[in-house]
Amino acid sequence: MAEDSKGLDRVTFSRGYDVCIMAIDGTWRRDCQLNAISDNDAILTVEGSIQGLNLKEFFLLLSSTGLAYRRCELVRVNGTEMDIQFLKGKNKKKRGGAGSPQESLMARERMMSE
Repeated sequence: MAEDSKGLDRVTFSRGYDVCIMAIDGTWRRDCQLNAISDNDAILTVEGSIQGLNLKEFFLLLSSTGLAYRRCELVRVNGTEMDIQFLKGKNKKKRGGAGSPQESLMARERMMSE
């Protein structure tokens, strides 16, 4: 994320804001600190390893209940810091995954109980 005119609309948190990232299908979840956010992208510090995780598309959970979330994709990783951009629109084909974090978790729980 270049430091150009996009930086004007970015909100930076001095202490960070506790958030989580979660797989579209609910198979993994990591705690993070939200360092900065704009309408199009965000900067996160990830707690724990992200090695081996599919970060092509995932959810950024902004609340502990999962009711506030954004669909994202990875732009860049630098150590524990991740730059992500938000995916917009519903013009993408719906994959086998669920449409929201709640649906992902419920589907995963149903699979585990069968």
